[in-house]
Amino acid sequence: MKIVELAPNAPLSLQNDGALEVFFLGVGSLFSTRHFQTNFLLIKGNDHVLIDFGNTGPTALRSTTRLEPSAIEVVLPSHSHDDHIGGLGHLALYNRYVGIPFEQRPQLRLVATEEYATILWERSLRGNLEWNEVSPEGRPLTLADFFDIHHPQHHVGARDRWTIDIGSIHLELFRTLHIPQQAASIAEAFPTYGVCVDDRAFFSCDTRFDPELLELYEGRGIEWYFHDVQFFPGAVHAPLEDLRTLPESIRRKMLLTHYADTWQEHDVSDFAGWANQGLRYCFE
Repeated sequence: MKIVELAPNAPLSLQNDGALEVFFLGVGSLFSTRHFQTNFLLIKGNDHVLIDFGNTGPTALRSTTRLEPSAIEVVLPSHSHDDHIGGLGHLALYNRYVGIPFEQRPQLRLVATEEYATILWERSLRGNLEWNEVSPEGRPLTLADFFDIHHPQHHVGARDRWTIDIGSIHLELFRTLHIPQQAASIAEAFPTYGVCVDDRAFFSCDTRFDPELLELYEGRGIEWYFHDVQFFPGAVHAPLEDLRTLPESIRRKMLLTHYADTWQEHDVSDFAGWANQGLRYCFE
């Protein structure tokens, strides 16, 4: 994987020569003040997908990519914490009301399982978006008024997964064991998702330590892991000391994300290192 800096003052291109590219708007945790929250873009050929858009997302997008929200065409929220969807209402409203008239622009595409699309609207976005206007039929707005909703296909197995192609980008969603902390199994946990891209890149998005999940994807030949981390035991992310127990074959290709402001106090020389915002991670 090649790591490339953006040219000074140049906007990030959402197109490339066809190779998979990852660009982090931020790499910090919910409470980070030294980095933006962990949200990122996938770019490949003429296609792109924004994974998560937290409450620092609107500022991070402009700061790291020098793009306006209207440049985003596809978004995939992994779960309902504020650092992952806190800016999604901003994105939806910007797409509908700012710049090009709504009826003249492509509708923003939303990738979400059927279960999660309902949760996202009813429990998070509805209060912000429903009553900005009424439809020509006189009804309040719905999720479908802001987004062209794409549901990935569900595959039942030892680990349920959902797949969808966004142009040339193949996405596989899988459930993560993230919240609440007391959930003993996926069946008891609130819906949260990680993403595997093109069978090459694994993104935990957010999960507690789940070695069985990592071993499953390692058996499929994942080239790089981007995994969230915390610096203390318990809670709802993967503790650094637990991640150290993974096989070296996994750690050596794992870049750590979603980290707190104290990241420099921790030695991660037994991993591939820290993921960094504002850099292009180009798969070769």
